[in-house]
Amino acid sequence: MSDVRRWTFPFLTSVMVLGLPAMGEAQEVNPEDGLRVEHLVVEPSEISTRVGESVPFSVRAYDAEGNELRPEIAIRGTMGGVWADEEQVTGLGVGEHQVSVVVLPPPGVDAATPGVSVPVHVDWPPVESVEIVEPGERLYAGTHARFGVNALHSDGSEREYPEVGWSTSDSDIATVDRFGRVAAQAPGTVELRAEVEGAEGVRRLEVEPFPGNRIEVDATMEEARTGDVVHLEARVLDEQGREVSDAPVTWSLEYIPHDSIVAPGGPGQVENGRFVADWPGEYTIYANSGHLQGWASVQVQGRDVVRRIHEVGRGSVRDRRTSDFWVYEGVDGRDYAITGTWGTGGFAYFWDVTDPGNIQLTDSIQVDARTVNDVKVSPDGRYGVLTREGASDRRNGVVIMDLSDPAHPTVAAEYTEGLTGGVHNTFPTDDYLFALSAGEKYVILDMSDIYDPQYVSEYRHPNARIHDIWVKDGIAYSAQWDAGVVAVDVGHGGWGGSIEEPVFINNYEVPGGRTHEVIPYYQEETGRLLLFAGDEIIGRSGYALEGGNDRMPYDPERPGSGTPRSTAGYMHIIDFTDPEKPQKIARFHVPDYGTHNAWIEDDILYQAYYEGGLRVVDVSGEDLMGNLYNQGREIAVFKPYDPIGFQRNAPMVWSAQLHKGYIFLSDANSGLWALELEPEEPAVP
Repeated sequence: MSDVRRWTFPFLTSVMVLGLPAMGEAQEVNPEDGLRVEHLVVEPSEISTRVGESVPFSVRAYDAEGNELRPEIAIRGTMGGVWADEEQVTGLGVGEHQVSVVVLPPPGVDAATPGVSVPVHVDWPPVESVEIVEPGERLYAGTHARFGVNALHSDGSEREYPEVGWSTSDSDIATVDRFGRVAAQAPGTVELRAEVEGAEGVRRLEVEPFPGNRIEVDATMEEARTGDVVHLEARVLDEQGREVSDAPVTWSLEYIPHDSIVAPGGPGQVENGRFVADWPGEYTIYANSGHLQGWASVQVQGRDVVRRIHEVGRGSVRDRRTSDFWVYEGVDGRDYAITGTWGTGGFAYFWDVTDPGNIQLTDSIQVDARTVNDVKVSPDGRYGVLTREGASDRRNGVVIMDLSDPAHPTVAAEYTEGLTGGVHNTFPTDDYLFALSAGEKYVILDMSDIYDPQYVSEYRHPNARIHDIWVKDGIAYSAQWDAGVVAVDVGHGGWGGSIEEPVFINNYEVPGGRTHEVIPYYQEETGRLLLFAGDEIIGRSGYALEGGNDRMPYDPERPGSGTPRSTAGYMHIIDFTDPEKPQKIARFHVPDYGTHNAWIEDDILYQAYYEGGLRVVDVSGEDLMGNLYNQGREIAVFKPYDPIGFQRNAPMVWSAQLHKGYIFLSDANSGLWALELEPEEPAVP
């Protein structure tokens, strides 16, 4: 902790509190005290709590003579584990975590300051009640179905992945395995029991004679491509030909490959009457109910969407790391791009990209920041915005640019009120700017006068870290780590919200809890609204391929330098057509790399995949299912190697965007690139 500097706190924390006096007392903070602090006293020095429960917490700072001081203090908890501020620590996730407390030096001063870490053990609250969840189908003799449980704590919250002890009152009538799958043996009445930590739920089941005589299976396709979702319908019929609509049906598949030498172990998936193939071949999909079995066969060919991609032009940045970028048409009718920089002096660069084969640097701006993380432009091209992190006075906020001369922008205004903790991302519309604040909330500004932005409102989701935001049709979709995707009515009106009074609609927790990006996409072919929500995992600790975690060029005096960072994570695809009933339907996952920002247009995903390069992916079709990467949906892959880049030959693609037929991307180690995808002729069989 001794070498902590004011700008080195990682963004991925559960909380950062600035400008607060020790112990939360209402006394004036003196930033100069940060240089006099000799030691910190935290109470308690070790913490045990439960998920959802809070423990009082206090911090005192003293100089060498024992006098109490009032410095600025930063407090953070382990992301997803504990939420901490100057008054209390709240358990968020079970496990061993910590709270870090660091004294901040005065603004503009780079100095080592004291810090302390407090270990925090978080456990679950006790389970108070157990509810058995029925599968929605009737149990007939000879059939089986999987039951679930809701294990509830006293506050009504639900235990994740409870360890359940299952049993039945009469094994001659029904048995149950450790996963809750009940097999009906004979007609009769039986009790199903589920026990979690001493709490028990009971469900009375009636097993009836199986009335089925035959089963029929229909498929929407007899021939398909890899990645196409085939819908199947199974009908169990009795002796009179009447449908037994509540009979349980289970699905399985058989696969005969085109080439047995390269056949995979898992060629496809079938679930609830939906089937998708990852590999070409002949598939038979079986529906089973009781002693009955029916099937449908599907011939699957390769998707064959591969196209060649090539470099058109570049705007090289090799002396510092590039962050985000934005391409747009200026008010003068020409095309421009803005690129930011990460961790190196607060620069933003402006490019004329009208001719992508001859990209020209037209200007630059340096602002008071260590990082200009995000750059964006309003749809009408009237104004641009630079986000600031690590400002010397810690006021951060956003810098608004007048783009009336797009080649040579000027600073119109700086807005810092409520945004002092660092702005990671923004989303501009013609009339409003949505700006993230310290990873805690987003603030909405009226941009009618770009020289005098006005506060309108804000939204803060409880116990969540916000990383990204996208607004579409009056709904703001934000990526909020453990909370997943959060949807808020900011003018749609369907849920009573407005730009002045945002109203929460729903949130969808994405597996993994590292949701850092979200893009809503309306698919015209199907009329569905899909959300593409990306993970961000920096480093690959625990993976067989761990890789490096460096950001600097090779230095012979520094062992391990010049080794690119390694990442993990993938893109989750969620059907959000009904915001009140979202459902994850598919994913795009390249196993050895991690996602960052993306763009979607005309059923093509342009995915920045960090050291995995740019991935261009076919996301077309009436339905999506499984891992699109396995299904031959990748149209093209481009890795921006630069032998004299900031880190040499180390692709690290940050963002991608389609503009007027060209693909643009920003690469952390080499700057701005323009690419072109060749016409739709398969490059390989």
